[in-house]
Parts: sequence; structure tokens; C-alpha cells
Amino acid sequence: MNGKWLSIVVLMAVAGLLLGLNSCAHGQQLVSIEIQPGVETVGTSTTPVAFDAGPIVQLRALGTYIHPPVTKDITDQVTWVSNTTGMFTVSATGFLTATGESCGGTLVSATANTNTSAGGISSSGAIVTGYMTANVVCYTGTGGGSGNPALTLTFQGGTGTVASNPLGLSCTNPGPCATQVFPSGTPVTLTATPTGTSTTATWPDCPSSSANICTVNLTGNTTVTVAFN
Repeated sequence: MNGKWLSIVVLMAVAGLLLGLNSCAHGQQLVSIEIQPGVETVGTSTTPVAFDAGPIVQLRALGTYIHPPVTKDITDQVTWVSNTTGMFTVSATGFLTATGESCGGTLVSATANTNTSAGGISSSGAIVTGYMTANVVCYTGTGGGSGNPALTLTFQGGTGTVASNPLGLSCTNPGPCATQVFPSGTPVTLTATPTGTSTTATWPDCPSSSANICTVNLTGNTTVTVAFN
């Protein structure tokens, strides 16, 4: 009888050990990332995009794990990236900032490389990424809203990008382009860069242009057109 009970006890101990090893083998694994807030929008159609520049919001990255299931704040453990830095930048700690250079929508991502689980089990190369959408409302008004003149750029065919010096206006055709305000009397240089099948840029109504560059001495609301050819 004693031998029989001893055998049962040994079998139970072995079964418990195997169960424990199997449980530990899984380890805690990251399976998804949620960014909060999921959508952030700044600006209005009556406010020039340049006025939207500045800090916006602190983003949080929430990681969902299994074995056992739990949600953790991993904001400082992920890699933050903004797909369009001309609209928003995001710091290493998840702080979202509008740049005031262009309008539209972009994605901001938080990525974790899960090379090992919390139990030390290798998962080399595993990548988990979460996304949120950040938007800048395009300005559609005609005035600067502050007594300063506004510069508006329109496209006339082709493909390419235009950026201003000083910074404030940056856009791509095809796509929307925001009106920007500058202090009165500011000389604004617009540089066009053709892309795709377009190789040159011309300025049909620019007061002073040379090759791909247009210069405007902004003393009043002004509209210039660029044609990519």
C-alpha cells in the first residue's frame, strides 16, 4: 500500500512539474498596441496653418499581453514615428507637436520589437505596431487673420513639391496646399522640386522667378501659381 501511494505522489509531482514548465515556456507576450488618443485634429478652416504650430498632446501607448492577459502602459518602451513631419513631429516619449508647415492627415506609429517574451522565450524579429491619425485642418479663408498678408499657392498640372523660405508653406501636387501668412514686407522664396515624370517648373504669375524659384515681396494677400512640366 505504501509503495502504491508513493507511486501516485511521484506521478502527481512529475505532472505538476511538467505543467509548470509548459506554463513558463509561454512567457508573457505583447500581441497589440493601442495609441490613445486614436485621433487628434488641430486648426480651423479660418485659421492659417502656421498659427497651429506648437505642442498638442501627450500620446500613450497601451500594450496588450497574453500569458496571462494584461494591459500595460508602454509609452516609454516603444519607438515613435510621424509619417509626415511637415505636419507633426512626435518625441521619443510620445509628445505630439504640430509644426505649422502643412495641412492634411498623417499616421503616427508606436512600434515595439519583441525579441523575447517576458519569460525569456525567443521571438526574434517579431514587431508589434499601433497607429493613430493626426490631422491639420487646411486654411480656406482669404485673409491672414492677424493683419499680416497671406500667400496662397495653386498648382497647374504635373507633379512636384514646393517649400517656402522662411518656413510656413510646404505642399505637394497632387494634393492640397495651405495658405500661409507672413509678416508684411517679408520676401518669401518658393522653391519648386519636380517629381515623377515632371522635370521643370514654371511660374505663370510670379512677380520675380528664375528656374524653379519664385520670390514674392509680400505686402498684401497674394496668389502665385506653379506649373510642373
